[in-house]
Amino acid sequence: MLFNSYEFIFVFLPVVYVLCNYGINFFPGVAQGTSKGNEIRVKFLFASSLVFYGWWFWKYIFIILASIIINFYVSNRMNRAGSARRNKIYLILGVAFNLSLLGYFKYSYFFVENISEILGKEISFEKVILPIGISFFTFQQIAWLVDRYKGEKGEHSFWRYGLFVTFFPQLIAGPIVHHRQLIPQFEQLADKRTWQNLYLGTSIFALGLFKKVIIADSAALISSPIFDAAAVGYQPDFVQAWVATLGYTLQIYFDFSAYSDMAVGIGLIFGMRLPINFASPYKSTSIIEFWQRWHITLSAFLRDYLYIPLGGNRAGRTRQFGNILLTMALGGFWHGASWNFLLWGVMHGLFIIANHVWRLQVSLILPRWLAFGSTLLVVIVAWVPFRSADIGTTISMYQGMLGMNGASLPIWLSSTMLNDLPFLKFDGLGPINLWVVVTILPVGFIISLLMPNNIDYHRYSPEYSENFENRINIWSVLFVRFCFSISLLKLNDVSEFLYFQF
Repeated sequence: MLFNSYEFIFVFLPVVYVLCNYGINFFPGVAQGTSKGNEIRVKFLFASSLVFYGWWFWKYIFIILASIIINFYVSNRMNRAGSARRNKIYLILGVAFNLSLLGYFKYSYFFVENISEILGKEISFEKVILPIGISFFTFQQIAWLVDRYKGEKGEHSFWRYGLFVTFFPQLIAGPIVHHRQLIPQFEQLADKRTWQNLYLGTSIFALGLFKKVIIADSAALISSPIFDAAAVGYQPDFVQAWVATLGYTLQIYFDFSAYSDMAVGIGLIFGMRLPINFASPYKSTSIIEFWQRWHITLSAFLRDYLYIPLGGNRAGRTRQFGNILLTMALGGFWHGASWNFLLWGVMHGLFIIANHVWRLQVSLILPRWLAFGSTLLVVIVAWVPFRSADIGTTISMYQGMLGMNGASLPIWLSSTMLNDLPFLKFDGLGPINLWVVVTILPVGFIISLLMPNNIDYHRYSPEYSENFENRINIWSVLFVRFCFSISLLKLNDVSEFLYFQF
């Protein structure tokens, strides 16, 4: 089930909200504010989250349930092991199980395919369907096991642990929520049912929906035709390659920003405050700052559970740079079973290392506009392998961006009908709507670079704050309603969020 669908907005979300908050009245003898009533809500949200997850492919409910049960069992055995050695064995077994599950569904076909190419003979192996969200709930549960191994105590209720893993706002594409951030909030669900949370949550959700269906999906109309053509052998020229790359730069920004906003908004509707996962990353003045703003929870996970255990910066510069490169390479490979994602991760690792070297060795401080411009440029250039179907497509796109495939102006097709839109027609490609190009590209960059993001506008923070009430006025209400109404008109063109595939 997608957030940007009629069945979610008008059926699933309101039904779950009403039953979660008021369904307790159907249980005789259970008061609203009691611990028993709270446990019923936890179990109901757990079951609802499983329904949400199984809507796409119901059989995979058993996979996520098996993962939850095994990880919960292993963590409990750790607490009762009685020795550090046994604890370590349970940790290794638990992490191995999680990585094996992720490896089979996400990476098995990739490795078999590459082994086949190396050996020069075909190995029969059917590609398996990737369970949605497996990359996210795998990382969350590995963090849970590692923290248990380190001796962290806390909530041991199976139902709360299950809800922590499956809580539907963050289940499919993050954020990667740490158990310390979410499980304590399950203690008093009823106490968080306030009209302020409902208003703020729906407002953040509505603006996130607008970013997805109006901006991100429109930007895809610019980038996809050219990238898809390059994947089947087309050689894009200078103009085409840059138009496609800039289009994708906006598509992935507003797509991921939209999902992050909608997850926060839905969580807040139920009184849950999810961590901020996206903070205007294109405003960064260094690649290090970019990763402090882009996919914030993934950066935190890679830092805490990979980079620091590898040694971090504690063993000299050479070791530190090696750790950075390995961490970013694995972070890139986490996004998908493709050499392209590995290349993207390595590129960002090298950019971060270059950023550290500049800070350490070069006394020159760049003007802010130059630091900002150079950071944005390398981020844009690095999006090419992230979007491309394979390495060949990446090379073709880079050749086009460098002008190696020539440069030609588009053929302008003027319309004689007032109700027709003019199109850009590139030789060898289908038409691209002119108005999408001349509106989405400038407007998208103006919004992403100059305007406050959704979270900042509503003054949301993971900790409770009443400051957002200053934003509740007639103009903000009208603006949110306008954006939501426009978005509903586009829901017929349903499209998945990009991070669903990772």
